[in-house]
Amino acid sequence: MKKFTPLLIGILICLLVIGGSYYWALNLMDSVYSYRSPLHNSPPLPGESLGNPYTRSVVIVLVDGLRYDTSQDISVMPYLNQLRELGASVEMHSQPPSYSQPGYTALLTGAWPEINDGPMITLGYADIPTFTQDDIFSDANANGLLTAISAFDWFEKLVPQEAVSESFYTAGEDQVADRDVVDAALPWLQAGKYQLVLIHLDQVDYAGHHEGGPIDPRWDAAASRVDGLLEEISTSMDLTKDTLLVVSDHGHINQGGHGGQDAITLLEPFVLVGKGVMPGKYGDVQMVDVAPTVAAILGTSLPADNQGHPQVDMLDIPLSQVDRIRSAISLQQAQLVLAYQTAIGRPVTIQQTSDVVNSSQAGMQAARNALQNSQMLPRGIIAIVIFLLIINLAAWNSKPYFGSMLIGVVGYLAVFNVKYLVIDHKTYSLSSVVDVTNLIASSALTVLLSLLVGWILMVTGTKIYQLKPRKAADLTMKFILTLLSILSIPIFVHYVINGAIVTWTLPNFLFSFLGLIFLIQLLMVAAIGLIFTGLAALLGVLARQR
Repeated sequence: MKKFTPLLIGILICLLVIGGSYYWALNLMDSVYSYRSPLHNSPPLPGESLGNPYTRSVVIVLVDGLRYDTSQDISVMPYLNQLRELGASVEMHSQPPSYSQPGYTALLTGAWPEINDGPMITLGYADIPTFTQDDIFSDANANGLLTAISAFDWFEKLVPQEAVSESFYTAGEDQVADRDVVDAALPWLQAGKYQLVLIHLDQVDYAGHHEGGPIDPRWDAAASRVDGLLEEISTSMDLTKDTLLVVSDHGHINQGGHGGQDAITLLEPFVLVGKGVMPGKYGDVQMVDVAPTVAAILGTSLPADNQGHPQVDMLDIPLSQVDRIRSAISLQQAQLVLAYQTAIGRPVTIQQTSDVVNSSQAGMQAARNALQNSQMLPRGIIAIVIFLLIINLAAWNSKPYFGSMLIGVVGYLAVFNVKYLVIDHKTYSLSSVVDVTNLIASSALTVLLSLLVGWILMVTGTKIYQLKPRKAADLTMKFILTLLSILSIPIFVHYVINGAIVTWTLPNFLFSFLGLIFLIQLLMVAAIGLIFTGLAALLGVLARQR
């Protein structure tokens, strides 16, 4: 039995890796789903209203999933580009996660996903929470304004329905659903009765997910149909009395998909036209600028969690009102800073500048980073000690076949990344994850092919097919353990930067995704590696029979 001890230890390690990786990956994903803002239980209260509306109504058309470059294509969306020339237009930037529900929440609360307490990842209808933080519909309702929403039914759960005077919701996402959404909204626009209206069009996002994404002609066809609906919406309004805002919640990667930190998913159109708007090209805006800008036009209070700038340069409003807005921003930011530092238990130091929002947000970010860095140090020490131990054991374990083992590891990594990035056209982000089942199935196939190539390279170098069954199995297990040690590197990096799971703050989404995908690889390599170890022993048996 003594001779078999190293192999048995290797099998035990593989079993522990399978169980540990599964448990960690499952809890990591669960923690993202269940993340809540530090302000969840202590939301700041809205301040005083800014005054009277400067327009009869603000109509927000949210084109779900519309990429900025598509919105600029005159051949695809000619009417939207006409509106650009008539109004104020800019590039709008968002932050990960680039899913719809975090985007909707950022647009309507003026707060980034870190604190806006919206879902961090797409939830099913039954699980979607209602806003716990202040939003523009609640503020409009509190100021006695009438509001209306015609949209996908997620908004029925997100927006407090007591703040919505009229509504139409659909479970559909395609062009038929968009037609229904517009048909429901057009009478509202023609009547001019509602001061705040949200119209949500979903077919572009549908084309991104189900019709090949932006590289498929059906994407442009969907965008063109939406452009026609925009014209219907705009011509039903009186832009000498009403204000129209066209935005998106996220973009799509080329093959379709969003949710991660990919740059193309974090750039959206922003077109503001109509009453009270100063036409022109302006500097870039942030997604969180939408809510305070709407508040400034309607004269409501600023959303209490607002982290954005009211775009007063775009608005034709008196200087006295601009001063009032700036005063309200100063008070709102002071209350937000106080609530945030109480929630995280870390003082927020503000460097006084002329830009109150930037200085306040910089102070909050510095406090967040300081707390996060204090937690990273002990994790870093633990990770370095464990990693050095693992690497040294792997190097010692692979003697005297270290070169062949290394070639096998490089072969595995090369095949995995070529298949993942080049053949499957995926990105290292949540944007490439269709669903959990697809993620596991595609990862299993990629790991199987990569491990097969790596193992064959290792077998060729060590010539284990000429060895006795026990020796062949031993060398294969050593290769598997060496590969597992290398694959653990991104997981340790994720652990140091983000912690094991998501807790009080959002993670770095790149390293979080790498941690997840490599946890899945660890599980698959350990499981398939046990099969390959048995195959190696079989090769040894066949070699002895020749």
